[in-house]
Amino acid sequence: MFHAAHGYERTSGPEVTESETTPGARAATAVAPVASGLKSAPQAASKATGRDAYFDNAKYLAIVLVAVAHAWEPVMEGSRATRALYMVIYTFHMPAFIIISGYFSRSYRGEPHQIRRLLTGIALPYVVFEVAYSLFARYADDDPSRPVSLLDPFYLTWFLAALFIWRLTTPLWQLVRWPMSVALAIGVLAALTPGIGADLNLARVLQFLPFFVLGLCMKPEHFQMLRRPEARLLAVPVLAGALLFAYWVAPRMNLSWFYRSGSVQERGWPWWSGLVVVVALFGCALVLSAAFLALVPSRRAWFTALGAGTVCGYLLHGFAVKAGDYWGLFESRPWLGDPVGLVVLTLGMGVLVTLMCSPPVRRALRFVTEPEMKWAFRHDAAEPGPRR
Repeated sequence: MFHAAHGYERTSGPEVTESETTPGARAATAVAPVASGLKSAPQAASKATGRDAYFDNAKYLAIVLVAVAHAWEPVMEGSRATRALYMVIYTFHMPAFIIISGYFSRSYRGEPHQIRRLLTGIALPYVVFEVAYSLFARYADDDPSRPVSLLDPFYLTWFLAALFIWRLTTPLWQLVRWPMSVALAIGVLAALTPGIGADLNLARVLQFLPFFVLGLCMKPEHFQMLRRPEARLLAVPVLAGALLFAYWVAPRMNLSWFYRSGSVQERGWPWWSGLVVVVALFGCALVLSAAFLALVPSRRAWFTALGAGTVCGYLLHGFAVKAGDYWGLFESRPWLGDPVGLVVLTLGMGVLVTLMCSPPVRRALRFVTEPEMKWAFRHDAAEPGPRR
């Protein structure tokens, strides 16, 4: 039976749940300045919907990369090129998601309507899908003893738990004088501290924290810099160089570095040399995240509307990957590890996650991913902000 390449079932995978989970944050997406006084039809459409096509494009493209990388895990060990591609994707896709999450969390002040949205848009989906994945593993994998624990995130649900924690701490990071320095110090110390424990995957939460805080510190003009033509031209050789380096180091690289689910000592490294790797990986993640975001199209495309449903694509695609694992799909079809098989697997997963992000699926899951639940909360007439 296939086990995730990192040997840790709580794999990384992203989705930015439209941080965008607060009304003020949704308005922030329209803040980015327009390079020209003349607005095209796509730009006008984006303004009318209150969404920035650039961020929807980024989220859709990133979730496709996440799903494809998860699908590669069972079959990539026989292909050095695929392993290298996987390493490059895992270097930036989580950091990019988290940076965008932090950027759209800037308006979070812990106001009642924001807390309600945090509970309904992040905490509720976490509980529902944590239980769903655990029960799916129990019965599809014929493992009746599989526990259901809300403190031990299963597979890709860890990101919702992390986003909940990060969002709650947002006012703190907006208060301290040097937020990035403090967050980076916490992330490094977490990487050098064995035995943090599996509760809420805290080691991973803390090690990815600097990317969230970086997003909080970013302003619209920073993303405008990434959307310039010269930034896109520079991104191409950066990614090409990263692929070449990954191909060279792929046979010797321990993939657990990319998941940040443990300490450097638990990987068999002394703390002083592991510290170098942690800092270097953080720098690589920033550079490749910038390169990815620079290549994201700014105008509306056929897939732009799918960016609003990436939470569904993120939460659902794991069932398809796990089903292939539990039911022996990957083991019984070794040709999937061949070049043609990898192309088929990539296209198939790309189509599948695209369908999962589609408006019909989003509407069907709205009762879980975007519920209002007005019945569950009291409303103070004097409370600022919209009613939820």
